[in-house]
Amino acid sequence: MELIEVWSRTNGTVINAATVAVGTTFGLLLHGRLPERMQRIAVQGVGLTTVFIALSMAGSLGKATVGRLDGIVLGLLTLVVGGLLGEWWRVEEGLEGIGNRIKQWVGGGGSFTEGFVAASLLFCVGPMTLIGSLNNGLTGDATLLIIKATLDGLSSVALASAYGIGVGFSILVILVYQGGVSLAAGALAQLLPDPASDPRVLLVTGVGGLMMIGIAINLLGIGRVRVGSFLPALLLAPFVSMVARWFA
Repeated sequence: MELIEVWSRTNGTVINAATVAVGTTFGLLLHGRLPERMQRIAVQGVGLTTVFIALSMAGSLGKATVGRLDGIVLGLLTLVVGGLLGEWWRVEEGLEGIGNRIKQWVGGGGSFTEGFVAASLLFCVGPMTLIGSLNNGLTGDATLLIIKATLDGLSSVALASAYGIGVGFSILVILVYQGGVSLAAGALAQLLPDPASDPRVLLVTGVGGLMMIGIAINLLGIGRVRVGSFLPALLLAPFVSMVARWFA
């Protein structure tokens, strides 16, 4: 694969990583300079915006119906089974372990891991990530990822001002996940001819929306949802949709 072709398929991901880097830099300049109440209100602003985006995403479950099987039921089944698998595989602890190892490597502060995990999940769980990466990889259209990059850049300012440099290391996750999906899009083209209306993508989007509600709860300080443990549900969703279609 030629370098120009790789760039055309992944330029949205590179732009996204750049905006998070810039946003994190601005956030770090504010880190320790803003009173705690101002840091808290900035993170709460991100949390409230996340609620809105999450509810919009979760609404996709209403369109993910397969035969007589309601999309909400499929979403519930996917989320519960995925969460159980995540707890069995200790995914949350694995994410925290990665964050802690990077923290030791760079000598990050006490909230490094929390910022890394929160930013990684926030920036990579959502329809813009999946559909935008597919569009970028299939057609070279990076429009969705550029919109996402703008949102992520603004969010990273608020998160980095509160959590520190750990937010910036979510760039690694963005590059690997978004870039990987974009490069693999050619192989997925036959499976997903119309990703925006495919029931499998809709179920992934809806389940991702429910997970983002958990992220928002954590950002708002309402409770502590182990969102990382639900990550296997995103991989499980397409298979649940296909099995449901087979039974239908």
